Amino acid sequence: MKKGKFLSSVGILSSVALTLVACGKSNSNNTDESKKASKFPQEMPKKAVKQGGTVKYAIESDSPFTGIFASELSTTTTDSDVAAPGQESLFDVEDDYKINNKGPATFKLDKNAKTITITVKKGVKWSDGKQVVAKDLEYPYEIIANKETKCQRYTDSLASIKGLKEYHEGKAKTISGLEMPDGENGRTMIIHYSELKPGMYNSGNGYFWEGAEPYHYLKDVPFSKLQSSDKIRKNPMFFGPYKLEKLVRGQSATWVPNKYYWRGKPKLDKIVGSVVSTNSASQAIKSQKFDIADVINSQWKSVKDSKNTTFIAKIPLYYSYLSFKVGKWDAKKGKNVMDPNAKMNNKALRQAIAYGMNISQVDKKYSNSLSFHIPTLIPAQFGDYFDKSAKGYDFNLKKANQILDKAGYKKKGKWRVQPNGKPLKIKFLSQAGSAVQEPIVQNYIQQWHKLGLNVSLYNGRLIEFNSYVDKVQNDAPGVDMFMGAWQLSSEPSPNDLYSEGAPFNLGRFVTPENSKLLKAIDSQKAFDHKYRVEQFHKWQEYMLDQAYTVPVNNAYSITAVNSKLTGYSLKPSHGNQVWFKVGYAK
Repeated sequence: MKKGKFLSSVGILSSVALTLVACGKSNSNNTDESKKASKFPQEMPKKAVKQGGTVKYAIESDSPFTGIFASELSTTTTDSDVAAPGQESLFDVEDDYKINNKGPATFKLDKNAKTITITVKKGVKWSDGKQVVAKDLEYPYEIIANKETKCQRYTDSLASIKGLKEYHEGKAKTISGLEMPDGENGRTMIIHYSELKPGMYNSGNGYFWEGAEPYHYLKDVPFSKLQSSDKIRKNPMFFGPYKLEKLVRGQSATWVPNKYYWRGKPKLDKIVGSVVSTNSASQAIKSQKFDIADVINSQWKSVKDSKNTTFIAKIPLYYSYLSFKVGKWDAKKGKNVMDPNAKMNNKALRQAIAYGMNISQVDKKYSNSLSFHIPTLIPAQFGDYFDKSAKGYDFNLKKANQILDKAGYKKKGKWRVQPNGKPLKIKFLSQAGSAVQEPIVQNYIQQWHKLGLNVSLYNGRLIEFNSYVDKVQNDAPGVDMFMGAWQLSSEPSPNDLYSEGAPFNLGRFVTPENSKLLKAIDSQKAFDHKYRVEQFHKWQEYMLDQAYTVPVNNAYSITAVNSKLTGYSLKPSHGNQVWFKVGYAK
């Protein structure tokens, strides 16, 4: 599961490569969209910075944040947003997400030895003053792979590390492929693989973790109690520029400088992140309640003339989607198991539902055209990996009706029945969000009704976000299809979202062809760029045809920033040190 909020990424597998996004804070990419985005700068004007001051930033959510401040155990972008002033990835990146050696740790890949060597720089310290050491690099793998933590991030990709699978299955007490040549208190860890992968040079690739956890601080907490521990929920420790001073659970977090921060002294005296509901966000921006706040696109017209405010923007690595439940997650086997008899396991039905969505009309009406329909599950920001020829599912009720008729979904009265003659009732799960979320969802249901499909909301209403996450991840009975969104990792491989062993494959579909294509994308042959591009295009074509997960849209992510601030940037190369640089201009 790689980018509002059932997931966000700052580069820590990446903090996590994937995060579930809350809808309503909508943030396809083509040339025209990029031209529109260029109207906004990507960063605040560069000016001399003065020391001191407080910055207040908005955490836009219609639910309290869960406050799981360990990226291995957190799966929501909301928690990532709350932790941002303290959270820092091991690696800085270039604007194309290639890892460089300017960050807290250095990275070296050895193709012959099939190893990756990570060395933490001297002086990179936790907020209690202790050096980040090799054991702090190794410990996250234990958290992810130990079944007692119930972590969602154990994937086939990580399992390519030697010994990780054996540790995960309880057959080994340590992970043999993680070597600490200078001991646990050294600063180097060598990761041994059965084979290296072409995406490993990019942050967010999923084959190694890009964060650390303070082993000396957490080692006494049993794995089964880690997620609920006060050391994770109340008093987390980071090696980033700020440390947590005060937490009002679910509502706000106050940060002060980490005096041991390796890059130097941060500019601000204090940072306060507070939850604001999506419906209150525009008023909060206009009244300058916050110094930094994301704009909800449906509210753009009401905020665009706000005084003393600079708007910066990007097209994020993100997409929203419609997915169909066709199986279950088998926790014992650690894999998705598809049910061939599942109600939604009929390609014709899925395709017809996709053609029944008037996405472009919705985007124009409800997002001021700041959201836009996308054709595939690989965003255009990924360059030639994106299939420019992909058509996607444009609104076409006539074609949808023809597909249903041909597949035997005949009408009996108002509604169509299944090909076997049994009634067809489809339960649709969608999360609550901003004020436009309900009319958008009801619009889609109305379109499906025009096709004779008896679609209704699961439990008769939109579901609060945290409850939605629980129901989607745990395969709640009765859910036939659902809408979600991903904050993507910065390496385009879809393996961690759609493979047999990916917990984030939330539709639970598994086919031999999908597995074959995913393996080809990350194979040794894929070190040849042309070959890898071809496999990406084949996968996109396959996914569009099968329609297990249907791409819906992407959107401009616009941020309102107090015009007195400098140093705030949306560029990938600035992401790992943005809070260190933010301050008030002299």
